[in-house]
Amino acid sequence: MPGRACSRKGVLWVVGLLILISACASHRPIGAGSPRGEVHPPEAKIRTVAAGDTLYSIAWESGNDYRDLATWNDIPRPYLIKPGQKIRLSPPTQQEEVVRTRSEGPTVHVVKRGETLYRIGITHDLSAQDLARWNDISPPYTLRVGQRLLLVGPDAQSGRAAAGTQTLGKTSGKKADKPKRDATPRQGASTSNERVDWAWPADGSVIGRYGDDNNKGVEIAGRKGQPIRASGSGQVVYQGGGLRGYGQLIIIKHNATYLSAYAHCDRILVKEGDVVKRGQKIADMGSSGTDRTKLHFEIRRHGTPVNPLSYLPRK
Repeated sequence: MPGRACSRKGVLWVVGLLILISACASHRPIGAGSPRGEVHPPEAKIRTVAAGDTLYSIAWESGNDYRDLATWNDIPRPYLIKPGQKIRLSPPTQQEEVVRTRSEGPTVHVVKRGETLYRIGITHDLSAQDLARWNDISPPYTLRVGQRLLLVGPDAQSGRAAAGTQTLGKTSGKKADKPKRDATPRQGASTSNERVDWAWPADGSVIGRYGDDNNKGVEIAGRKGQPIRASGSGQVVYQGGGLRGYGQLIIIKHNATYLSAYAHCDRILVKEGDVVKRGQKIADMGSSGTDRTKLHFEIRRHGTPVNPLSYLPRK
């Protein structure tokens, strides 16, 4: 009997040890296993906008160009989105386009106080003459508040209803429903709009290189509170901690081609919408979202990560 009791105690001790090991393995320190700037493919094709999201941050996290997201979701400039909005993360299939086109009714604009036909035309990338003709408005083109204006001509409406697959807004060579992309050529071309006068975003040695362990940027070592500077002039399009693996993050849009990102910040000194200059201090270095003080820095060209060391000046 004493031997059987000892045996039962031994089994219980082993089981308890296994449970303890399992619990420790599932509670790693925050950031210890975080990917270093890895693009996280979304599990679903649709993303629900959360508070703090911008179109740029969603594009960054999903590995897309922000202009593609704008086109797929019919989001015009300045690309404003709101919490709860559904964002498509991939282009619609041909069948989805057919269903969407068949289900759409006439596109209209409800006139607001102070609006003119010319201003409405500019807003929707249409001419005032087309709007006047489609809505039977004669000179001097007087409008009234609450008036509903058709934004497509009768030919486009009837053609869409008959075919079921034509794109909305084909009128006089103008498109009424698709936001224009920035007029910048794709990769392979070079224009003055593409050029950025890059500078190092922080002092320190490079401890992680592009491509190592699926790294989408570079890691720069430093001390807490050390200055992080804008690598090029541009506008802050995201600032926050909503992207997994980046901690406190800043994204700067330099032009239609390039974006840069500064991750694991401590104190952030800029806000969304701020225009910054090359070399301007934008944050203090920290360890948010990771296990040591460092800066994770990325450059993306048309939404695709590129090696920052190919752009930054040699030290």
